[in-house]
Parts: sequence; structure tokens; C-alpha cells
Amino acid sequence: MTEPKSSESSALSEDVASSDIEDLGQSVADQTKSFLIAVRAMASTRELGKTIPLLLLEVSQLLLAGARLAAQVDFVPEDKYETDVGPDPDLDAIRGSLAETLSGFDEYTEVFDPYFHPPELVTSRISDDIASIAASVAHGLKHHDAGRVEEALWWWQFSYVSSWGGEASASLRALQSIISHDRLDAELDTEPEPV
Repeated sequence: MTEPKSSESSALSEDVASSDIEDLGQSVADQTKSFLIAVRAMASTRELGKTIPLLLLEVSQLLLAGARLAAQVDFVPEDKYETDVGPDPDLDAIRGSLAETLSGFDEYTEVFDPYFHPPELVTSRISDDIASIAASVAHGLKHHDAGRVEEALWWWQFSYVSSWGGEASASLRALQSIISHDRLDAELDTEPEPV
């Protein structure tokens, strides 16, 4: 027969759970900040050779943060209605600059939902995806910076599942494909003619 848990051990469990939530929130906030800083820098650089591999890296790292959120139980904010965080950032300049830098590579085609029958092909733009992802994660960051960690985690988790996770996955595939073509096609072009 086991003894009932004391209130002291119950409080300790709650402290550990709260600490884990704080740690996860800080980790996602750090990755979000890194992503937003990198995207702004890439939008101002306008160097295709640097932008594509750095976008691949930043989107991959952000997807890791999203996967960690998806692996958690659903976060539920304390308040019934989401706290107003103010206006969303204006990302049109970033979107436009990335579109210009990625000219010729920006538009791609993907399967919208691999489980939808018949498969539906959709055309997207990497620049649109990156701007949309940035807006979603920045919204959650405002909650985190205001001290509403659980609400930030709820927003990041919800928006990952409903929008930016899919956008990030699709743009990651497009970016990886650009790099593959660049590296592999170049190698094929330099091979000697068969004798």
C-alpha cells in the first residue's frame, strides 16, 4: 500500500512542471528571436548565395522548436480570450526584399496535403511563407515578452499546427531543392564526356 502524496511533494511537482514550461517558453522565444533577426538581416543583404542556405538553416531550426511544441500536450491559456498584443508587425518590406533576392527561385509547387485524395498541387512563394511565419512567431513572442509564457506557448503551438508549421515545411523543401540542384547539377555539368 502506498502512502498518499504530501502537499509538499505535490507543490514540488508543480514547481518542476512550471520550471519545464518556463524553460520551453524561453527556448522557443530564443529561437523565434534568432529567426526574426536572421530574416531581417537576409532581407537587407540581398545576396542570393547567402540568403538561400541561411534561410534553410533558420527555417530548419524554427521547425525543431515547432516540433517540440507539437510533441507537448495542448497548452491552454488561463484567460478565455487572447490578450491583445497590439498590431502585427508590418513585414511587407521584408517580403518584397526577399522576393527580389529570390527572383527566379521564389515560386514553387507543392502537394498541399499528402493525405488528401486526389493530391492537390498548390503554388507558393518562399518570400510569402517566410513573412507569414515571421508574423505568426512574432505574435507569440509579444505574449512571451509580456510575461504570459503559457499564452505564448499556446499561440506558438496552435499557429504551428494550423499555419506556420506547414508553411515552414514547404519552404524548407523548396530551399533544400534549390541547394540540391545547385550542387548536384553543377557536379554533373563538370563531369567529363563519356568515352
